[in-house]
Amino acid sequence: MSDTDQREETQGELNSETNAAAEVEKQRLALEVKVDERSTCERHVTVTIPHEDIDRYFDKEFSELMPTAHVPGFRPGRAPRKLVENRFRKELAGKVKSELLMDSLGQVNDEQKLSAISEPEFDLEAVELPDEGSLTFEFDIEVRPEFELPQWKGLAIEKPVREFADADVDQTLQDILSRRGRLVPHDGPAASGDYITANLTFKHDDKVLSSADEEVIRIRPTLSFRDGKIEHFDTLMSGVRAGETREGEIQLSEDAPNVELRGKKAKAVFKVLEVKKLEVPELTPELLEELGGFQDEAELRDAIRDQLARQLEYEQHRLARQQITKALTVAASWELPPELLRRQSHRELQRAVMELQRSGFSDEMIRAHENALRQNATASTAQALKEHFILERIAEDEKIEADEGDYEAEVRLIAAQSGESPRRVRARLEKGGSMDVLRNQIIERKVIERILENAKFKETPYEFRRTDEEAIDQAAGGGQEADIPEAKYDEGETVPEAKAEGQGTGGEKKGA
Repeated sequence: MSDTDQREETQGELNSETNAAAEVEKQRLALEVKVDERSTCERHVTVTIPHEDIDRYFDKEFSELMPTAHVPGFRPGRAPRKLVENRFRKELAGKVKSELLMDSLGQVNDEQKLSAISEPEFDLEAVELPDEGSLTFEFDIEVRPEFELPQWKGLAIEKPVREFADADVDQTLQDILSRRGRLVPHDGPAASGDYITANLTFKHDDKVLSSADEEVIRIRPTLSFRDGKIEHFDTLMSGVRAGETREGEIQLSEDAPNVELRGKKAKAVFKVLEVKKLEVPELTPELLEELGGFQDEAELRDAIRDQLARQLEYEQHRLARQQITKALTVAASWELPPELLRRQSHRELQRAVMELQRSGFSDEMIRAHENALRQNATASTAQALKEHFILERIAEDEKIEADEGDYEAEVRLIAAQSGESPRRVRARLEKGGSMDVLRNQIIERKVIERILENAKFKETPYEFRRTDEEAIDQAAGGGQEADIPEAKYDEGETVPEAKAEGQGTGGEKKGA
């Protein structure tokens, strides 16, 4: 046989092996799958891969390796197939195992319609390829419950409406100026609406649970923490002076991080260091520029009207969602696993915060809402998950998706509230792994809009919610550190935005 004929024959063998490898990629695995239902959302899956499929995957790898395989005594690519298989089988075993597992997981998901809501839990390293016989591995996975989709077209929905008056704009403008105000020391007694700087100590049966130094707190009817609240806080602090100590009772929530004290009461001790009053600045050209480059007060007031309209839209959406989900979840009596609720509570908190951010609410109102969610984490997360499962099913049936334009719009709205650039907001969300949370938020909003397109409306007058709650980012009962430490303020400093009262900070285009 001539060298040319030999090369052609060798090339033909290689082409045949390459085609065989491509055919393997198209061929589905002959899996044996057993799915055990552990609970409404939990499945235990056992997968068996026959040895014939393992051999096929090895054959594919050897076929790809043959043209470049280096075996002592042979030129590259010219060693006998059997020798190559014996020499490189152990080296290729890891790749074959990985491909088998990934392909089988994808096939199981396609064939079993599991509607996974988390990644499967199994130890890849613990799985070993057998020299003979089948490969069997097991894993646990959380899935969306199976249910009949309720009737969602033609729902009767109450829709809050409001015509914005000059008084609404006046009040919001006053709130904005308050956020730019200065805290100045006051020698007299404190009144509701004033600020105190205090050292806090939380106790239970004389045991110190946690503490915080130099907290700046506005005196309001309710003081909330991550894990509880003090009611009638304004009464407790009425007339307090610098140097005095007041004690109050805090009711810890059933979801407090300190498991032993859930649902119990603790004592809060406030050592008041200073009493401060708020001085509100005048609306000067310099402040107009600082608030967002406004030319005059009229332009700022127009931006405030836009902001109020966006917040009304949020309230319409929130109240509509409440009515919709109440109607749709009547039959959703699923018991959700506690571990699922624990893990998903953080995601629900993220979603709720982003929804408030894109609607332009102040940091203070967002913080109060965060504390409320943390104090009722189990119940609120369970309800949110049930809502999500139903809305996701509707999205699938109606083929509702999130596109790049949706993400850009959401990021711009969040950036307008936070004062950051859209680019920085997006980078932060991507780095924190929150883009899937944003995706769920977009999809759920689109589904709500689709439901509203098919709903019957009854208009009702709307009054803006104004907070009477001061929120502190701390677990009073201990057991959990705050995500972000509280900033401390010296005499004459600008009031932190987190302490400001009101509905918003200005328009989307220019951040007041």
